[in-house]
Amino acid sequence: MRKARIQMLRLPIATGEIENYKLVGLPLIPRTPASPFNRTAFAAAHVVASPLLEVDPWQPGGAIDWDETLKYRHYLWDQGLHVAEAMDTAQRGMGLDWKTAKDLIERTVGEAKHHPLKPRVVCGAGTDQFRADELKNESQVIDAYTEQMETIEKVGGQCVILASRAMMVISKGPESFLRVYNRLIEQAAAPVILHWLGDMFDPALKGYWGTNSLDDAADIVLALIEANSSKVDGVKISLLDKKHEEKFRVRLSKNVKLYTGDDFNYTDLIEGNGTNYSDALLGIFTAIAPAVSPALEALAKGENEKYRDILEPTVPLSREIFKKPTQYYKAGITFLAWLNGLQTHFSMIGGMQSSREITHYAEIFRLADNSNLLIEPDTAVSRMKALLSVYGIEQ
Repeated sequence: MRKARIQMLRLPIATGEIENYKLVGLPLIPRTPASPFNRTAFAAAHVVASPLLEVDPWQPGGAIDWDETLKYRHYLWDQGLHVAEAMDTAQRGMGLDWKTAKDLIERTVGEAKHHPLKPRVVCGAGTDQFRADELKNESQVIDAYTEQMETIEKVGGQCVILASRAMMVISKGPESFLRVYNRLIEQAAAPVILHWLGDMFDPALKGYWGTNSLDDAADIVLALIEANSSKVDGVKISLLDKKHEEKFRVRLSKNVKLYTGDDFNYTDLIEGNGTNYSDALLGIFTAIAPAVSPALEALAKGENEKYRDILEPTVPLSREIFKKPTQYYKAGITFLAWLNGLQTHFSMIGGMQSSREITHYAEIFRLADNSNLLIEPDTAVSRMKALLSVYGIEQ
């Protein structure tokens, strides 16, 4: 850590008032781990849009700033993390269309092949080259998934079978999900990761797996995995429900990983209970990588107290970034990357940077400082002041 210079700035609070805030953090320095992790850790990476090109903000796709977007993947890889590409963190289903996602996947997988740490890249395969209402039956949904899976495998990526809104349209209950997913897993060239995304991340997915009961849904997913255990690498669960994940984890086959997607309870779930633990595929890891890397290094050495000392302070920050409406969490992740000087601008597809209020961004600033994640304090203060001035908060 390096000690920040004492800095003061005026920040808004939820009541509408302004407070004087003094930085207190000891910034973590991003670094390559000196020893391997004993947990598999994927960071679901975000994208930034070009701020200079004229595009229709209401049309999907946008214009990606490729230099800034790919540079951030290298930043994650340099710290020993793998990357989950073209997932919901990259605004999949909220601005990033399949055509642009395909380009993103090809570029990221290509870059990873030349990185000295040889990181893994898993990529989201869905059905979003079509509108959900354009797919009328199971066969058409399977064909749409297959097109994307084959594209990913062709360039050397590993498939994450994303939850599809189209399944919610054509499903006739759990049997539809089992038929479709069994077919997809069977025809995959390599083991896949299943993606169980809760409706807090996408309200259109309420009742996924053909039931509104989490316990019944767990039975369906476990039956699916049991029938295909040699072709399933793992399952990512994003339900923000620690007890449910722990119950599910105990029932899971030992050769299948549970990748936690719980951005509220990841510290406990990754540490585990001595018998069972979760690996990770998390959007928040994209924002807190300088804490994740040394924490996982400590955990692998059996230094559990050090692991918690580093990672636990990041949880309030994550809970703020992922507050309701949860699906707009991408804005907080992108904001923090810009705040820390890791990207030159804060421009998102569809102008999603406007989806959160200035008090939210001010609270991210405070919590990032308190968890030692303002890694470039001078830059962070300068940029925060510039953003505040847009809202009439002069320093």
